[in-house]
Amino acid sequence: MPNPSVFSLAGLKRLFLGAPLDPLAPGTRSHMALVAFLAWVGLGADGLSSANYGPEEAFLALGSHTHLALYLAVATAVTVFIIAFAYNQVIELFPSGGGGYKVATELIGPYAGLVSGCALIVDYILTIAISAASGMDALFSLLPLQWQAYKLPSEYLIVMLLMVLNLRGMKEPIALLVPLFLGFLVTHAALILYGIIAHAAALPALLPDTLTETSDLTREIGWIGVAALLLRAFAMGGGTYTGIEAVSNNVNMLREPRIETGRYTMLYMALSLAFTAAGLIVLYLLWNVQPQPGQTLNAVAFSAVLEEAFGAGSGIASIGLTLTLIFAAALLFVAANTGFLGGPAVLANMAVDRWVPHQFSQLSNRLVTQNGVLMMGGAALAALWVTHGKVHLLVVLYSVNVFLTFSLCLFGLCRYWLLHWHERGAGMKLLQAGLGLLVAGGILVVTVFEKFLHGAWLTVLATGLLIVAGLLTRRHYLGVKAQLKEADTLFVDTRDATPVESPPADPKARTAAFFVGSADGMAMHTLLAALALFPKQFRNIVFITVGEIDAEQFRGEAKIEALRAETQKRMQRFITWCARHGLAAEVVQDFGTDPVELLDKLSGDVLARYPNTVFFAAKLLFHRENLLTRLLHNETALTLQRRLHLRGQACVILPMRI
Repeated sequence: MPNPSVFSLAGLKRLFLGAPLDPLAPGTRSHMALVAFLAWVGLGADGLSSANYGPEEAFLALGSHTHLALYLAVATAVTVFIIAFAYNQVIELFPSGGGGYKVATELIGPYAGLVSGCALIVDYILTIAISAASGMDALFSLLPLQWQAYKLPSEYLIVMLLMVLNLRGMKEPIALLVPLFLGFLVTHAALILYGIIAHAAALPALLPDTLTETSDLTREIGWIGVAALLLRAFAMGGGTYTGIEAVSNNVNMLREPRIETGRYTMLYMALSLAFTAAGLIVLYLLWNVQPQPGQTLNAVAFSAVLEEAFGAGSGIASIGLTLTLIFAAALLFVAANTGFLGGPAVLANMAVDRWVPHQFSQLSNRLVTQNGVLMMGGAALAALWVTHGKVHLLVVLYSVNVFLTFSLCLFGLCRYWLLHWHERGAGMKLLQAGLGLLVAGGILVVTVFEKFLHGAWLTVLATGLLIVAGLLTRRHYLGVKAQLKEADTLFVDTRDATPVESPPADPKARTAAFFVGSADGMAMHTLLAALALFPKQFRNIVFITVGEIDAEQFRGEAKIEALRAETQKRMQRFITWCARHGLAAEVVQDFGTDPVELLDKLSGDVLARYPNTVFFAAKLLFHRENLLTRLLHNETALTLQRRLHLRGQACVILPMRI
């Protein structure tokens, strides 16, 4: 097929998204698989990037009681490791990916999986939104206040840019941003260490002063008041832990051995996040950082550190601050990219279980779940528009669902180890999961109660609507499946395994070619209807089918081989039926990500061999046609009919009423 003109729609698509990839090529999957370092960048960066807003929100929640920040720093570092190590169990138990959705589904139940999946979808949408907003906050900290009007349009622009990069394929945006990710680590680690060392003289007195001030505060508001203040600040900094689940959700993207790669990725992320988040809180405390209009708290802290190191107004200090905030923004944009990786993966898993339309599991010719990428990007743009890109509001929306999925996942792990108590190491793993559940559940409860009327209700509403939509979608699919199953009885005379020799084909005779989808009973219904409408008209029968390689099949070579075997077994039933009815029959098949394109190509191959061919396709006919039925069922038959008719070829669509 010639390359499309760059001025055509296909040419523009190829220009922006790149050339198609072959899902069956041996090197394709290994090319896209991520080693631990790239996985740390592409998946773990979501967790590390939260250091740009999580510690700030926690510190500001303390108000004037900043001495309590020392407790926050310690608690933050410890809980990062508790949750991260608990999620290592998810990697071990579910090496094919799926994370919180699969854990909740398989360890608790399908409805818990639906709740977790819907929460994860909203979570990843907000990951994109908050990362884009926080990244632009960092960049605009370098600009005059009057430039703030351009911040929101800039956030829209970065989301759309990342959307295009992800439509090209997951590895391109990661490889592009690796140097920026490393720049963040170097600059932030250097400034945190220098800032703490520069005020090292205050460290010996820091703990005694903290204990003294805490004792004084206790006499004023009581231990319960102090605990409530700390717990509230800890909950408001809950955004610090977001992204920890990204690795376990996307284990299928990691290079073999996946479990080992996942553990290393999780360790890298936990170490870097614990150091950065806790270090920033200590830095705020030691330098007595106060919020400034139009600047992030990190920008204020780093500016003070650099000015003391190189002198106020120094060019080196200015350059250092600029580079540091650019690297911070870059890391946040990498984190936004995590939403484009994780969100479509969750949608694909849910599509396999029929909670969302099947289209979300389909791969584009660049081997990405294109529909999921488009949905995540569009929803993130909407979230930015609704919240005006305000990070403090997005953090509240973000934290609720993050800790809902954490809690469900960790509860599932606790339940699993209680049921498998006699397995080696079960006690320690139960302890890890239990501690994680205590932390995640506590933050969830406090966040919902504290911030419900300040924006958390939006997350609860959005997640609830998704759950209702999921229930309706699954109900529809299961109803259609039950009715289509009745059509399988048409195959009753193929159960006899006795081989039957098929009559020889006559290429010059009239031929009926049938497009066969995933529902065999529907295809057989179409075959019988065509033979009844045109009795004794066709000498040859050709079945055209495409094994669709979606997100589920693409997870491994074994999945594709299973698809090949299943397709061959299915098609043999049609050949057997035709042979027993004296009809010459054959199967023309292919495998790929775009069924329409492949079916169109195969129809041309059939015409080359059987020029006197009439094509038949099937379409479900619902008693009540509505937006839901059109959304949940593709228009493959109509598309193929249009293409064939434009070429002057006959294609008949036979409806099947259900």
